[in-house]
Amino acid sequence: MNIVKKTIELSDGRVIELETGKLAKQADGSVVLKMGKTMLLAAVTCAKDAKEDVDFMPLQVEYKEKFAAAGRFPGGFNKREGRATDAEILVARLVDRALRPLFPDDFHAEVYVTVNLISADKETMPDALAGLAASAALAVSDIPFNGPISEVRVARIDGNLVINPTFSELEKADIDIMVAATYDNIMMVEGEMKEVSEADMLAAIKFAHEEIKKHCKVQMELTEAVGKTEKRVYCHEENDEELREAVKKFCYDRCYAIAKAGTSKHERTDAFDALKEEFMETIPEEEREAKAMMVSRYYHDVEKNAMRNMILDEGVRLDGRSTTEIRPIWCEVDYLPGAHGSAIFTRGETQSLSTVTLGTKLDMKEMDEVLVQGTEQFVLHYNFPPFSTGEAKAQRGVGRREIGHGNLALRALKAVVPVGEENPYAVRVVSDILESNGSSSMATVCAGTLALMDAGVKIKKPVAGIAMGLISDNASGRLAILSDILGDEDHLGDMDFKVTGTKDGITATQMDIKVDGLSYEVLERALEQARQGRMHIMGEMMKCISEPREDYKPHVPRIVQIIIPGEFIGAVIGTGGKVIQEIQKTTGTTITITENDNGTGSVDIFGENKESMDAALNWIKGIVTVPEVGQVYKGKVVSILEFGAFVQILPGKEGLLHISEIEWGKVEKVEDVLKVGDEVEVKLLEIDSKTGKMRLSRKALLEKPEGYVEPERRPRPEGERRGPRKDGQKGDRRGHDRKKN
Repeated sequence: MNIVKKTIELSDGRVIELETGKLAKQADGSVVLKMGKTMLLAAVTCAKDAKEDVDFMPLQVEYKEKFAAAGRFPGGFNKREGRATDAEILVARLVDRALRPLFPDDFHAEVYVTVNLISADKETMPDALAGLAASAALAVSDIPFNGPISEVRVARIDGNLVINPTFSELEKADIDIMVAATYDNIMMVEGEMKEVSEADMLAAIKFAHEEIKKHCKVQMELTEAVGKTEKRVYCHEENDEELREAVKKFCYDRCYAIAKAGTSKHERTDAFDALKEEFMETIPEEEREAKAMMVSRYYHDVEKNAMRNMILDEGVRLDGRSTTEIRPIWCEVDYLPGAHGSAIFTRGETQSLSTVTLGTKLDMKEMDEVLVQGTEQFVLHYNFPPFSTGEAKAQRGVGRREIGHGNLALRALKAVVPVGEENPYAVRVVSDILESNGSSSMATVCAGTLALMDAGVKIKKPVAGIAMGLISDNASGRLAILSDILGDEDHLGDMDFKVTGTKDGITATQMDIKVDGLSYEVLERALEQARQGRMHIMGEMMKCISEPREDYKPHVPRIVQIIIPGEFIGAVIGTGGKVIQEIQKTTGTTITITENDNGTGSVDIFGENKESMDAALNWIKGIVTVPEVGQVYKGKVVSILEFGAFVQILPGKEGLLHISEIEWGKVEKVEDVLKVGDEVEVKLLEIDSKTGKMRLSRKALLEKPEGYVEPERRPRPEGERRGPRKDGQKGDRRGHDRKKN
């Protein structure tokens, strides 16, 4: 084996080790990345040639976490890893977005990048290392790639920027972003923040890039060490320069005119398609099939150049707007009367219908990942049906794009949605995109904010989002930063930069850059233009609803929460859940109990009406109430004995009402005065300090008859014992055997 190792030392002394030549040697390139006890195996393979009729980059990135890496069994019946989780898909997308732009434009062979977590510890976050592992595997292969790249996580903790923090450190961060870059250029940024300034976010990106440069340099050394500086030779495109020139001559001016017409998305698309078909008619019929792919490629370039030049030369965009202008906005809340909260947000030809549903802790999202277990109180789901773009096709399962867009919107709103003791509800936001022409994830953020306020969720501040674009020409130095981009401007442009935030700062961002050499000055300008656009959008939203409703809607099930001492949690639950199940069944409520860090318990009672919730609340209060000597209680007779009755004064708490304490005067038989099920007021006279047994009196609450004389009691002779029970008399010694509750 020809094993080659390289190391990267972080500023805090931690070391990342890259090793190749030991595992997965039949792949085109493979690397094991190690940091502490965490190990990732990245392998890349590439088809020998491109398939026919493929004119794009067929890249597939997979990230998989093995449960054995952390010494755990997978859940489920089969006890084996299944389909990718949302978390794994999100990591794969981060890697894909950083790698994809760096493959040559004319390289169309299938490439598969697989990153597996094969060993893990509880502190090292593997997602921040996946991009580096994937790039290193490409670096030791012969696959053409304009890298290397690396990805790092940057967090700001107590005012200090940290590279690749641990799980526990990240909990204290107010900036959490992933940055991918080559040695020279930023490629991708995604993350969440707690209302930070544009300058602070830019500083974090710069800090990440300095670390990434070290990673890239080590990968270059690794490439030289394994002798892979020369990449494979390929030819995946046929070209006809005469045809290219013919397409340009026939189509460019007319493409420019269509682009400048300011028509709607579908009208513009139909016009572009008709122009392309018109050119195809100029080609001899017998040659059309053979030249169709080349014509499509050349026409795409002409359409792209026409649009870009129009924007750069005239400052006019496809829909007639200026570079800083936001599309028309209209909003509506409470559109769906049956939902707990709903809103429509429409910006131009992009529309989101968002709903909010409030539930109990039982409705929270359960996470059982390799390194993350627990629950999520706030979730957001994004749906993108084909009809939103006018496509005539069936809607299948949720795709990677939907998971990624939903996660971005979740990050945008997460900082303002109250959780924990501030909000007892589980909160689910669902955004259904009904129309799409760019920035649907940002429409989700805006519609989600409005729906949350419509539902009465006390969000800390409203959040708005905007997608920025860039058109640049390196040769002339011209560039245009575009606010609120269209789908075509995203597809044909050089940058997609999404920014969300409140009036006081940024809450989330996602940036993909498709060109080299984008300066920080341009990013700074884009951020400021985004802030201004975001404030305009926020102003339009506030015209619809400016703050959360004072109360939830009448049909929203209510939750009442009480805090109980930790020692009573078991008493409320009961053996095998018997007590809590009985409370829920009897009152028709749903009850959850959570043990808090301070040793107390949070009890949430979820019900449809106040009467049932009050009944459950009083029941639980009774369980956790400690009886006090001298207090009067309204109890219920639960059993009768020869010498008295047992009375339940609180749920699960019974005391003995001796026959002598039932009333003034002699009582021959308890049944003459009391029956099982009777409600009776009693006074707590005494609690035995050792046994916890309670002695009750009804007589103490009754007025003493005038001239009453307490009858003398015959003392029991020494050694005399109580006689045996009569045949068939069961008796009840619960009062003697009962332990203190």
